[in-house]
Amino acid sequence: MLTFPSDIAFTPAVKAVQTKQGSRASYARMESGGSWETTVTPELEAFLADLDMFYLGTANAAGQPYIQYRGGSPGFLKTVDQKTLGFADFGGNRQYITLGNLSENPQAFIFLMDYARARRIKLWGTARVVDDDAVLLDRLRDPSYSGKVERAILFEIEAWDVNCPQHIHKRFSQRQVAPVIEQLEGRIAELEAEVRRLNGEHDQSSQELQPRPPAKGRSKNNCDICLPIQQRTPSRTANEVGGEVDRAGKTVRESYGHKLTTTFHESYEYHE
Repeated sequence: MLTFPSDIAFTPAVKAVQTKQGSRASYARMESGGSWETTVTPELEAFLADLDMFYLGTANAAGQPYIQYRGGSPGFLKTVDQKTLGFADFGGNRQYITLGNLSENPQAFIFLMDYARARRIKLWGTARVVDDDAVLLDRLRDPSYSGKVERAILFEIEAWDVNCPQHIHKRFSQRQVAPVIEQLEGRIAELEAEVRRLNGEHDQSSQELQPRPPAKGRSKNNCDICLPIQQRTPSRTANEVGGEVDRAGKTVRESYGHKLTTTFHESYEYHE
């Protein structure tokens, strides 16, 4: 007979280590306050409703532990009554390690993980396999989930506790990520359409650009680099025109060794 619900985990050996490590006093106060639950509470039920996976731990008669991932649709681990949880057991790789362990050792453990919100709950208890209860199977099955239900597994709660979120790395399921990706893809499509529209406007602006007449007293042919660009009608985007202007200006400076003051940037107006 356990004195406190937490005694299912805090065995004499565990308490001895806690004493040695200096944490026993704080856990003794917790035990006196009755912080561990023994039934399904609204908090636990709400936690289960959104969960689409958990880990189930069992052990054989020799004490060799085994842990198995269990997955289904959100809320597939259901409340049967205030002391019992149940879930549909789907067909798998036919190793039947969990079933074999429970046939000789009913002690079991459920580890609930909500990676997205960095929350976890630990449940201690016993489990049993139910093969021939059609009403129970119908209650636990989810018609929208494709897995084939072969049996039910019931878990009777002896104690459970909420664990701290320390060291939990956040992960998100496809179900959680899909709406965010859809929203981002929609925004990307809007921005791409805006870029196409702006490029179209730039193309139109480039085609409408007209070169200024040469400065008074200056021949059109006194710059063999300026003239071809001034006479050309731009047909590309404004950014491309601006880039060519910059490159041509650099060529003039390098070729003639003087500072460009009145050529390209004064001859064309363009937008970055």
